[in-house]
Amino acid sequence: MSVIDESGILTRKELYDGIVSRRVVAFIFDFIMIAIVSLVAGFAVLLLGIATFGLGWLLYLIFMPLVIAGYLAFTLGGPNAATPGMKLAGIQMRLHDGSRSGPFGAMLHGLLFYLSISFLTPFVVLVGLFTERGRLLHDLILGTYIVRSDYL
Repeated sequence: MSVIDESGILTRKELYDGIVSRRVVAFIFDFIMIAIVSLVAGFAVLLLGIATFGLGWLLYLIFMPLVIAGYLAFTLGGPNAATPGMKLAGIQMRLHDGSRSGPFGAMLHGLLFYLSISFLTPFVVLVGLFTERGRLLHDLILGTYIVRSDYL
């Protein structure tokens, strides 16, 4: 049983108040968190490379995608349906029926976000200013909604 049904997502306006600005705050916080996790993991790969006479340094080729995928799978795909930045901003990601996406859906959501921001630069946020409910391009493609968690 989902927390909110589809009609609740589509009709409750208070779920979307200030979503775009909250998403920006969440992104900045998560960007900093991923940078910290990357520095720690990067140091571990450095030590592994020294211990394996350079062979471990091949992990740097796939390093950032693994860090980001793991961060999203364990946070956004977890029981809270939110990254630490999203929790700080008071928002969660839900599917069209109100359910949580799970680890694979969270990684797919992040992948589409980073692909869209790579091609559209920060202008991807402008999509949220013109869509109802502050949905971005990758939300529209995947059928996800970012909602305020204090109204769930």
